[in-house]
Amino acid sequence: MRRRPPVLLTGSALILSGMFLAASSTQFTAWSAGHPPPPAAPAVAAPAAPAPETNLDAVALKATAVAARSGADISLTVLDRQTGKMISSGDGAAFPIASVAKLFIADDLLLGSVQRKTPLSPQDRKGLDTMLRSSDDFPADDFWGRGGGNAVVARVAARYGLAQTTPPYDGNWWNTMSTTADLVRYYDKLLDGTGGLPTAQADMIVNDLAASTPQGVDGYPQRFGIPDGLFAEPVAVKQGWMCCWNGPNWLHMSTGVIGADHRYVIAIGSMQPVDDATARDTITDALRTMFPGGRI
Repeated sequence: MRRRPPVLLTGSALILSGMFLAASSTQFTAWSAGHPPPPAAPAVAAPAAPAPETNLDAVALKATAVAARSGADISLTVLDRQTGKMISSGDGAAFPIASVAKLFIADDLLLGSVQRKTPLSPQDRKGLDTMLRSSDDFPADDFWGRGGGNAVVARVAARYGLAQTTPPYDGNWWNTMSTTADLVRYYDKLLDGTGGLPTAQADMIVNDLAASTPQGVDGYPQRFGIPDGLFAEPVAVKQGWMCCWNGPNWLHMSTGVIGADHRYVIAIGSMQPVDDATARDTITDALRTMFPGGRI
């Protein structure tokens, strides 16, 4: 229980209190004699909220340049869904998206459930949640096989208009190819419903991403990129990582929705021939370079 603070009036405070009461009595007498009260003081407008970063192009170029000096190949796309402004920096070519492909697996699974008018079984719902929150590979393998493998990516890419997204060359979902621009487009259309997934099912995906765990089920750290880079924002993210693509490169992907109103979407990918911890730091530092206060 909170204790009420003691009240203590000094002699000066008592004198001032008496003067205030006397003045108030005089004002009351004047008003009651027919004189109008003095006009109220004009309201003071609250200061406007600071505008979001307006020079995203410049800071994005700076971020990719800093990463390049560390030997990293960075691809970055940021969308402001309120204004429609999109900026991209770095290598815009398609690359394997690792566990970010689980977004497509989840989307296809949920739409199939709607079309069949059968809800997910408790086991499938649990698998969906751990797949998205903690990047569990086992339910991903199961859903991928049941959905027809490469056909999963083909269906999702067609519904969302992802022109640079293609099924994996070897049938393994983690080698699905895409670009940061396509991934940002996917999130945008997932949120506004134009990708074909109903709102209730889209919310299931976003809510799971908002509950992303600090580590994957395999113990791998999942806070790199967006979560640690935009630490002052509410985020909903899907991360991806793997070694060794095109040589000894560690591949890291950080994608998701930023802000309580889902105003921003970011997708960033990095390939770097270093150890995994250094590679995670590089992709996080790229976003910290853009948003040093941890907020867009």
